[in-house]
Amino acid sequence: MGSYAYKYCMCFTRKFRSPDAQPPPDVRAAHHSVSTADGLRRFLSEVQAESPADVDRILAMLTAGGPAAGIARLVNRSPAPSPPSLDDFFGFLFSPELNPPIANQVHQDMSAPFSHYFIFTGHNSYLTGNQLNSDSSDVPIIKALQKGVRVIELDMWPNSAKNNVDILHGGTLTAPVEMIQCLKSIKEYAFVASTYPLVITLEDHLTQDLQAKVAEMLTKTFGDLLFIPSSEPMKEFPSPEALMKRIIISTKPPQEHKEFLKAKDSQNANGNIHSLAGEASMRRMDSNVDESDGKDELDEQDDEDSEEDEPKFQQDTACEYRKLITIHAGKPKGHLRDALKVDPDKVRRLSLSETQLTKATASHGADLIRFTQKNILRVYPKGTRVNSSNYDPMNAWTHGAQMVAFNTQVHDKELRIMQGFFRANGGCGYVKKPDFLLTTGPNGEIFDPKASLPVKKTLKVKVYMGDGWRMDFSKTHFDTFSPPDFYTRVGIVGVKADSVMKKTKTIEDQWVPVWDEEFTFPLTVPELALLRIEVKEYDMSEKHDFGGQTCLPVWELKQGIRAVPLHDRKGNKYKSVRLLMRFDFVCH
Repeated sequence: MGSYAYKYCMCFTRKFRSPDAQPPPDVRAAHHSVSTADGLRRFLSEVQAESPADVDRILAMLTAGGPAAGIARLVNRSPAPSPPSLDDFFGFLFSPELNPPIANQVHQDMSAPFSHYFIFTGHNSYLTGNQLNSDSSDVPIIKALQKGVRVIELDMWPNSAKNNVDILHGGTLTAPVEMIQCLKSIKEYAFVASTYPLVITLEDHLTQDLQAKVAEMLTKTFGDLLFIPSSEPMKEFPSPEALMKRIIISTKPPQEHKEFLKAKDSQNANGNIHSLAGEASMRRMDSNVDESDGKDELDEQDDEDSEEDEPKFQQDTACEYRKLITIHAGKPKGHLRDALKVDPDKVRRLSLSETQLTKATASHGADLIRFTQKNILRVYPKGTRVNSSNYDPMNAWTHGAQMVAFNTQVHDKELRIMQGFFRANGGCGYVKKPDFLLTTGPNGEIFDPKASLPVKKTLKVKVYMGDGWRMDFSKTHFDTFSPPDFYTRVGIVGVKADSVMKKTKTIEDQWVPVWDEEFTFPLTVPELALLRIEVKEYDMSEKHDFGGQTCLPVWELKQGIRAVPLHDRKGNKYKSVRLLMRFDFVCH
């Protein structure tokens, strides 16, 4: 047991005892059951609900030493293994490396089509700050890839000389970065956090000759990493498993190439293709402008005119660029119901702003879910979010949207929820959608997230204690005159009926707070629920200080007593800060 001295009123000193972390009563009770190797195995199987394979893996891991090396005596093949000490057992339970709250391996079926997965998606991935006048750079792209993002967005524009391609947010004061620099960084960092496919969505504002330049840059930079589809159009998307360590391009195909092929079929005998090509060359090649993030009207068009000196349309140019596109994209024109019709002969990606999604879910919720069973829906922030803030992703997820595009450079609550969601499935960036979003009932029934549903499971969460702040922070970080006064907020992010936040009591003047409080959360849709945990330091006169946070997918939670590591506001895991918690499920 140590102590901390704090000065106040310039000349007085206050001393506070700082007790070491002590095992709570539940841990002491569990310790009595693990006095033999069979007892430890039984504890892992029955209390912690570990699978037989995981039990063997954990026992093997314990023999390798580490924070709970003393408990290894239980699994050695000595004639009379000695029982673990209480400290050994407690050390094992309070170690996030040995006793984590969720699995850290990919465990879901990865052989289904892309449309069956939620995918960790970035928005304007190149921006360093706000949407109006921040710099464009490859640094935010690198950071996003290191965090496990699997969809990177690049907005392509001609440079000032109109002989090369820049990446920037068009129509703003954002400074550009050369596209080739972004591509080289993407190649270097594409698979550092996940070996599953990386999708690059291109918002295309280029002339035909620059499209050809992009096609050349993509093929030369990525080489064999670049996936080139063998057929067009696709009737079904490939699976993440089939495209491990491959880079996929998604954009709207060149309109000129479509018109060229149509003209070739209908007017080949008349030789009118050259006149059509000349007409096409008078228009700006703005392939994805109707996906522009500032526009929420379905039929709103780009107001930019074509450049006078654009090159003439060439069939080979369009073919080379178009053949690299795996996921064909577009935005609804006309009535949304028509845009959501499922074509049995081809799959595609549709983009909606968060505003459009809100309107669509109110009137076409079932159509959206049917569409996303086979096709891909991308949702992006509305144009008024100039500060790069994010939106609530739950409405998009509950309607099957696979690519919920987020700004990753601003670390708000919504981004922390997104990061928590994609901790599922080993953090690979792909999370299998629940079956109810992928299937249709015998009479055509579709899941309705707004319906009043019965409670399917009840999650019981017990918050025992916390530790690690004394190692990771200075003694005056939270309070100049005394140790911190911590409390924990814990709750559910999910469908409206499940969402709630609760809090523990405040423990005053303690670096190792012990709460020992239990909370109950009835869940109607546990398959899409997230457990949100946040530690705050109570401050009577000012805003409460931040003490750590995490967000965990409920469907991935491991039962039993678990060590829960906490993260800073940016989602970086603290070195030492963690909570000891218990999770139990009651099925209904």
